[in-house]
Amino acid sequence: MIEAHSRDWWRATLALCLGSFTVFVNLYAAQPLLPDLRMAFGVSTLSSAMVMGVATLTLAGSLLIYGPLSDAIGRGAIMRVSLLVAALCSLLLPWVPDFTSLLVLRALQGLALGGLPAVAIAWMGDEFDRRALMLAVGLYISANTLGGIGGRVVGGFAGEYGGWQASFLTVGALSLVCLAVFWRLLPPARNFRPASLRLDVALGGMRAHLGNPLLLAAYLIGGLNFLIFINQYSYMTFRLSEAPYALTTQWLGMIFVTYLGGTLGSALSGRVAQRLAQPLCMLLGIGIFMLGSLVTLSESLAGILAGLTINAFGFFFCHSMASSWVSRQATQARGTASALYLVCYYLGASLGGFYLEPWWQAGGWPAVVAGSWLVLLVTLTTAVWLWRRERRPQAATAQGG
Repeated sequence: MIEAHSRDWWRATLALCLGSFTVFVNLYAAQPLLPDLRMAFGVSTLSSAMVMGVATLTLAGSLLIYGPLSDAIGRGAIMRVSLLVAALCSLLLPWVPDFTSLLVLRALQGLALGGLPAVAIAWMGDEFDRRALMLAVGLYISANTLGGIGGRVVGGFAGEYGGWQASFLTVGALSLVCLAVFWRLLPPARNFRPASLRLDVALGGMRAHLGNPLLLAAYLIGGLNFLIFINQYSYMTFRLSEAPYALTTQWLGMIFVTYLGGTLGSALSGRVAQRLAQPLCMLLGIGIFMLGSLVTLSESLAGILAGLTINAFGFFFCHSMASSWVSRQATQARGTASALYLVCYYLGASLGGFYLEPWWQAGGWPAVVAGSWLVLLVTLTTAVWLWRRERRPQAATAQGG
């Protein structure tokens, strides 16, 4: 097994972080372009938003394919090929003849983008020892946040100076460079053991994971936390676009820079997990998330941004721990286990608006925070249960000794 801070650990961790950055740059680069795309193709606001929606939806669906497939044929080839297809889609997007073609190509890009997140942590679980895994997952998740920020910044700046076509071309070219480095850095897998690529085996693996309470709890924590986190940003843009803040679209986009709190939180999570149990780390992350939500009740813009930064720190701290927990607890079909976690994760994102909308209509931002706390209390309780469950074998061992 690859040990932390060894040469192969650094190579693999850097490669997977770069791959993660590439995925989220491609996924989120379109977000600041939605007004331009609406005008260019003469479509409604709702239709232009589908440029993001279809990619996220097909990405979530593809995870159920890549997970079992990687358990059968290996992880490295899937990551390399999927990143290549995603980059090529970005290079082709500027040449689409109509809006329908744009949506179809974005849907195909979403299918490709699922390849790396579906199997990257499973690759780590196969090749890294426990300490190396926890440290690497924290850095990997931090690359997710940088990719999310980078995609919006690169897409916005390139679009401002060269139109929406220039944004996709820039992202495509950047992705090819990142892919070349990823391809060279990622070491060959040494500990992968292929499983049969059969539908009954794949479904059996899914049933086993969904029947494992230790995994199911992590799926619940990841999905419900993301349901609140990503959709709080949506309703925060509504709040800040109104008086007394009246921020323009350009400045509303800059609130995502608070994701840097998540970059720090995920990067630190592996170090903290060397001292505290992983469920206790999840508990700590959720508690910080809840605190940040309270801080966003501030009337000052600086206080609101501070609250969002604390939210991001707590959310990604917990997300890093939950992701590595899944890979550690899955003794077989790790790719499927990681994929199921991400399906719950993105499913939560897609459902959060339906949950928070009634709270927003009923009482504005304070009601959104109240609704958020109700869900976070569920995930907090789940993390407490995981912590108590993990301590039982340790207590039994101590008594037996």
